[in-house]
Amino acid sequence: MERYIKGRPNDPIALLQARLDSGEETLTFDKKWGYLPAFLRAMKIPESTQTLVFSRTSFQINHISRRTPRALYFNDDVYVGWVQGGPVLEVASVDPELGPIFYTLSQKAGDPLRFERVNEGCLICHSSSTTGGVPGLVTRSLLADVDGNPILSAGSTVMTDRTPMSERFGGWYVTGTSGTQPHRGNSYYPAEGSALGNPGTYVSRMNLAATSNLASLPPAVDAARYVTKHSDITALMVLTHQTELHNLISKVSYEVRSAIQDEGVSTSLSDITRTRIRNTTEPLVIAMLFGRAAEFTAPIAGTSDFAAEFAKQGPFDRKGRTLRELDLQKRLFRYPLSYLIYSESFDAMPAAAKEYAYRRLREILTGADKNVVFSHLTESDRTAILQILEDTKPDFAGR
Repeated sequence: MERYIKGRPNDPIALLQARLDSGEETLTFDKKWGYLPAFLRAMKIPESTQTLVFSRTSFQINHISRRTPRALYFNDDVYVGWVQGGPVLEVASVDPELGPIFYTLSQKAGDPLRFERVNEGCLICHSSSTTGGVPGLVTRSLLADVDGNPILSAGSTVMTDRTPMSERFGGWYVTGTSGTQPHRGNSYYPAEGSALGNPGTYVSRMNLAATSNLASLPPAVDAARYVTKHSDITALMVLTHQTELHNLISKVSYEVRSAIQDEGVSTSLSDITRTRIRNTTEPLVIAMLFGRAAEFTAPIAGTSDFAAEFAKQGPFDRKGRTLRELDLQKRLFRYPLSYLIYSESFDAMPAAAKEYAYRRLREILTGADKNVVFSHLTESDRTAILQILEDTKPDFAGR
């Protein structure tokens, strides 16, 4: 943790701040949204990534309610939160070696364009068992009351690809269809949920079928106050996947560096160190290939251009295929290997971790490993993913 606190970040926000300080770039203030639109343009964050969370789980809780949800936007390595009337933008930016770095930017016109790094307050939630014991990101599903306050006695779920649809999106607005798969989005507990007991008691008294499959935001929300009118279910599902993967990549980086440091000056890795590398990297490999992910029982469709805009980012192989193409019929991605294999944080993992991950991917994708955890991958899946990697990931192709 000392390395995280004292380390000099080289994340996208640190680089943006350098450009602001030099005068190479500036951000224009908007009377309606403050610096949000300019920030999205500077970071190349699509507006279609907008998701809205009404649970009061941000430090700007006084500005958040069911009528005024917090808006979140993201690209591969930057996340930004905006609230109506909030004094700051909330930013998380993934440093290739340190993991997520947390910042605020004043939303007051005339204040210096200075991203202030925040450690202590953010790390209470963002460096815990929830994030794997390293600085990380949290995408949580929980039940909220009529005012957006979390009902702590009902429990909560940190969402991952393995989370059943029926347990996802509590405290979030969700636009789009999930068919016969109800979720907890758009719903709130209508009474004071003080002491009803176990979580199932709360859920059984809520009509989740009525609050799933919404084509637009509920009337309580003035959509005109936001950059778009959507809180697209497909963007939420990609956000869920991405935050989990960022946490696993950070955990691998921290733990493998620690293992190698403990090894000392030895020119070769001991069996103990190799075991530590395997134990921390294998869960990342499984998650990257969507092992044990919850299968869809009905097709999913969003309400915005998110899916198309996301797929356009590529990269593409010689057949025009990309890991970013969504499936949405039986699973999230058509080719189930995480696009974060192209991220700077993945590339910055210790060499021993990358070597292990690449070796395992080749074993699995060539069919040499037929472990049941990868049984969801058909032969055509494995062949397509391997061909995409060979064409688009040079350091993988060279191994």
